[in-house]
Amino acid sequence: MAGGFGVGKTTMVSSVSEITPLRTEEMITELSTGIDDLSGVEGKTTTTVALDFGRITLDQSLVLYLFGTPGQDRFWFLWDELVRGALGAVVLADTRRLDNSFAAIDFFERRGVSFTVAVNCFDDAQSYTIDEVRDALDLDARTPIVLCDARDRESCKAVLITLVEHLITQARGSAVA
Repeated sequence: MAGGFGVGKTTMVSSVSEITPLRTEEMITELSTGIDDLSGVEGKTTTTVALDFGRITLDQSLVLYLFGTPGQDRFWFLWDELVRGALGAVVLADTRRLDNSFAAIDFFERRGVSFTVAVNCFDDAQSYTIDEVRDALDLDARTPIVLCDARDRESCKAVLITLVEHLITQARGSAVA
């Protein structure tokens, strides 16, 4: 799970994990003033400083290990380690601050890591169609986009299933080529 600061990565890992998730959240202090952009998430009081970790069993033969990245630029050096060996990724997006999604999308595109975009539908955010989000993020038509609620386990499972189906489709396409 990757994305900008405050998009709901920790919430998503926590809501979908079948184990108690490992979280490395710390309180946001005044030391982050001028460093972390809290616009749009002014009420946020904690931040992930290393990673979130969880696990979910989709069926008897498929267990996913979930790693949530920190969202602030100053922790991006961790992303290279977290993505090592990953089959795919979820880029979590917030339509109130969609421009914060470009860096995560670029990160995975440059590394050739397949991803699904999950639009976390915050209660106070304007609703957009999947096509509007695709156009705004300039995404390839083959990149899956799903609307979700990071607080809802079933919604998060649907995001992960979409990612796995996308990876299977790509693997089949590669086997044919």
